[in-house]
Amino acid sequence: MRIHPSEIVSACSSHPNRRSLLQRFGTGLGVLGLANLLEGDGALGQEPQSIGSSGSPLAPKPPMFPARAKRIIHLFMNGGPSQVDTFDPKPSLAKYDGQRPPGAELKTERKTGGLLKSPFKFDRHGQSGLEISEIFPHLSTCADDLCVIRSMHTNIPNHEPSLLMMTSGETQPTRPSMGSWLLYGLGTENQNLPGFVVLCPGKPVVGPALWGNRFLPGIYQGAQINNSKMDPQSVIRDISNAAISPKAQREQLDLLKQINSMHLEQRGGLDNPLEARIQSMEMAFRMQTEAQEVFDLNQETQATRDAYGKGEFADGCLAARRLVERGVRMVQVFYGNGQPWDDHDNIADHAKKAQAVDQPIAALIKDLKSRGLFEDTLILWGGEFGRTPVSEGAKGRDHNNHGFSVWLAGGGVQGGMAYGATDEFGFAAIENKVHVHDLHATLLHLMGIDHEKLTYRYSGRDFRLTDVHGRVVKEILT
Repeated sequence: MRIHPSEIVSACSSHPNRRSLLQRFGTGLGVLGLANLLEGDGALGQEPQSIGSSGSPLAPKPPMFPARAKRIIHLFMNGGPSQVDTFDPKPSLAKYDGQRPPGAELKTERKTGGLLKSPFKFDRHGQSGLEISEIFPHLSTCADDLCVIRSMHTNIPNHEPSLLMMTSGETQPTRPSMGSWLLYGLGTENQNLPGFVVLCPGKPVVGPALWGNRFLPGIYQGAQINNSKMDPQSVIRDISNAAISPKAQREQLDLLKQINSMHLEQRGGLDNPLEARIQSMEMAFRMQTEAQEVFDLNQETQATRDAYGKGEFADGCLAARRLVERGVRMVQVFYGNGQPWDDHDNIADHAKKAQAVDQPIAALIKDLKSRGLFEDTLILWGGEFGRTPVSEGAKGRDHNNHGFSVWLAGGGVQGGMAYGATDEFGFAAIENKVHVHDLHATLLHLMGIDHEKLTYRYSGRDFRLTDVHGRVVKEILT
């Protein structure tokens, strides 16, 4: 004997506890999302909804003003690469190697010694003559596309707070990540994939707080994918339900939707964490149509696979291109588990890390160009801070928050230029200083967002990614 959902709802005049009722009828919150999926596939005999017409919180929203970029790829060298060994050459390090000059008294985490010359040579590349370390031979061929900011600085010389500052604009795990802010402000162009994807083979220091939504609705948090093994069946699991028919699922959905409506009416229709989870489940069901395909790198030609090279980071870069190509708003590609660029013992080990990222990044830039995506895709490369020009031990470098380098490419920034400067030895930014808040303000500006107006009211005040700081670095824009 079958009981129609309307009969059950009619019998529930006393508004029963929803959780107990859900448990009693053996359904899960996830089936709520199946309605959207089945409607989109036409399985329910209804016309699919156009993007943005359903009131989805992820529906694309217009920027505040004309944007130069539509999407961001953040190549995160977690651990802190050394600026004086990558993109900020300092000949004086070789001249005064071993000496302890003025500036060495700047606060660091550990005891440091004399100046340590770089084990790597720098050469000028491209028509711009941009100076780049020899550890990036492939990336050097893209010199005229890079805008190196040599005057970055941040608050604290520790991994945890600096990782949080770079990803969320705050040194404590209390604020939404940049990707969550972008989704909140702009939505995403593909409703069948998460709008904010994090590719990381393992867990960086701090972990999920780096891509969390915090007080923004839960649908805006990043979706982490472990790209240590880019097998579509391993990357995306447990989002299918072949146990019951579409008709039975439809009946379950009708019941749950009516119960949810009753639940919201009792509470004034206010949003709550349960609704955010329902929206996440809806996304999970919609992902069945595209997620398996987007992470199947074998669909690429062999020539493309060869261009990116092999390894976890190479797979991450190729997956990032496939994701943004399909409308994903932001992709973060972490270098690896833990804090791999943290070379306290021997800075020469930077060469091994550079070898893993050099070819894939150059391939990513050229691939985006060949597909007409480079001009409106903004690429950010860098870590959470830099490293000291003085030695730690015999050959290593300690953390340095006073001055470091990042670079941008595509998406409305000038290529073939170096902006700002550190002092003679690379201790601290001294010319055209750029704080992480300024970097975030600039990224948002390129995406068509006024960083002072993208706010969310929480706990009695308006919050924003840049807090009460930040200026747009207009000098680097096209």
